[in-house]
Amino acid sequence: MNLPKSASVVVIGGGVMGASTAYHLAERGIKDVLLLEKEEFFGQGATGRCAGGVRYQFATEINIRLSQASLPMLERFAEELGQEVDYRQCGYLFLLDNDKDIQTFRHNVELQHKLGVQTEWLDGDEIRRRLPDMRLDDVQAATFNAQDGLCDPNGVVMGYINAAARLGAQCLTQVEVTGLDVQDGVILGVHTNQGDIETPLVVNAAGPWAGQLGRLAGIEIPITPVRRQMLTTTALPQLPADFPFVIDFAKSLYFHREGDGLLTGMSNPGQAPGLDQNVDPDWELVHMEHAIQRLPLLERAGIVSHWAGLYEVTPDAHPIFGATSVDGFFVVAGFSGHGFMHGPVSGKLISEIILDGAASTVDVSMLDLARFAEKRPIVEYNVI
Repeated sequence: MNLPKSASVVVIGGGVMGASTAYHLAERGIKDVLLLEKEEFFGQGATGRCAGGVRYQFATEINIRLSQASLPMLERFAEELGQEVDYRQCGYLFLLDNDKDIQTFRHNVELQHKLGVQTEWLDGDEIRRRLPDMRLDDVQAATFNAQDGLCDPNGVVMGYINAAARLGAQCLTQVEVTGLDVQDGVILGVHTNQGDIETPLVVNAAGPWAGQLGRLAGIEIPITPVRRQMLTTTALPQLPADFPFVIDFAKSLYFHREGDGLLTGMSNPGQAPGLDQNVDPDWELVHMEHAIQRLPLLERAGIVSHWAGLYEVTPDAHPIFGATSVDGFFVVAGFSGHGFMHGPVSGKLISEIILDGAASTVDVSMLDLARFAEKRPIVEYNVI
């Protein structure tokens, strides 16, 4: 390994956020961008353990705007970066079974329509016609957007890593950041297990570890890691080819096709914060009981694989973009479960903030770190 002694910018975190940031900085002409990933391979943290969903259906204008900028980048990914990412527009279907969620989602759909996102509103009978294999007697309504779908996380990460390298960026694995050199409120360098690097600019793209990294700079970043787990099943030939990404919203339970079988997961509302990425077998049983109630076909399926990953949760379920109180230390993290889908545009936005002083592709000025201290949160309802 040839660890450089200095770099114009050091990006910490080799998931989609860091990879996109490194690429977009290099695309803007920064020749000695350095990306550091502590694991053996890129994209093995939160990005590699996510469900791969991408959607326009959100409850706030800023998240919808981020999707409107980011998802078309995924559609053009193979053409622009030469990497296939298997973008499949299977659609997201949110199942609603109580009056509170129905009222909120009606408002969400109105907002989406206002912004040009043509989400459909479906009644219970229409949903049951579309999904005859599911048990949906209690479902009163649903929202569906045919442009929502799935994408390959590894393909996206490696597409950006390889494109960044072609532009001169150096992307290294198995380099763990152990400290940050901060003097008089200014970033001067990075300490790693492989040596020290002088740099005037550091980008914290460490996802669930972003809070820990912030503390190395003497900054409190309100990002909490929370475990989420999922599994894939053996083949379910009865499942229709056009089965959408189905979310039972009240239960935070979801399903989508994965090969010939299904991927399914369910958020544990009692999950304690922490960095544990081991599968909780007790919660897996609870999850499967609820999943089989919704989709009885699962009784015939076996488990092919199961794993746990981490959400990077902020108090208002929105990301953090931009500068901090340490000069030269920037943050792009805290996406609360939807970082993969917003990763493409987010790397571009943080490069604009660093190089131009403000983001221009999407105005994310309201998503600064200071909003928490200044008590101006932007709450996202539609997070699972």
